[in-house]
Amino acid sequence: MLAEQESVAGMWVTYRELNRGGLKKAQESVRDRYERVRLMRVYAGHVIPGLLQTEAYTRTALEAARVEQQVEFDDVAEAVAERIDRQRVLRRHDARWLFVIEEPVLWQRVVPRLVHEEQLGHLLGVMRLASVSVGIIPLSADRAATGFGVWPEHSFMLADTHTATVELVSGYLSVTHPPEIGDYVRAWERLFPLAVHGERAAALIRSALQQLRPA
Repeated sequence: MLAEQESVAGMWVTYRELNRGGLKKAQESVRDRYERVRLMRVYAGHVIPGLLQTEAYTRTALEAARVEQQVEFDDVAEAVAERIDRQRVLRRHDARWLFVIEEPVLWQRVVPRLVHEEQLGHLLGVMRLASVSVGIIPLSADRAATGFGVWPEHSFMLADTHTATVELVSGYLSVTHPPEIGDYVRAWERLFPLAVHGERAAALIRSALQQLRPA
């Protein structure tokens, strides 16, 4: 029982604890996960995933995180550099990176207009990488086609089949218990078929991008 309680406690990390040594250290702490994984599956229901972010989008996100999480030490610039450097893993020939993004993420203005515009353009570019698949779940997707509905989920990340990471308001959860990993795999298998890919996904991104540009 004690061992099980210790395992559960280790699954949960608050952002206050994670960022105690600064945002850069927090970014560095997950680098190994990205360098060793062979199959990464990411479901994004709220923001553009970190691996797909531009430098400006990342800077805005981390500056907001520093304020919201009351991180006293200002190393945002170094943390941004670390996260952007991590994106080199997208060019690994021995790994696959699958992303499913809800269409509202393309439209939600959480960053300045020019930053948002640049981000959507970058997303169109990164879709062309051989090891990357980007799917968009359209607002028009028939989520009730199965009869019971496929509901949006918390954003989560599946590293191979051994770890699921879920980001919440006050911290993040790392799930490693096989039955619970199975829950996230099944969630992915429900969500992935709803997404469109290739030119259909690009068309949704271009539509959001067009609305940002002055007439």
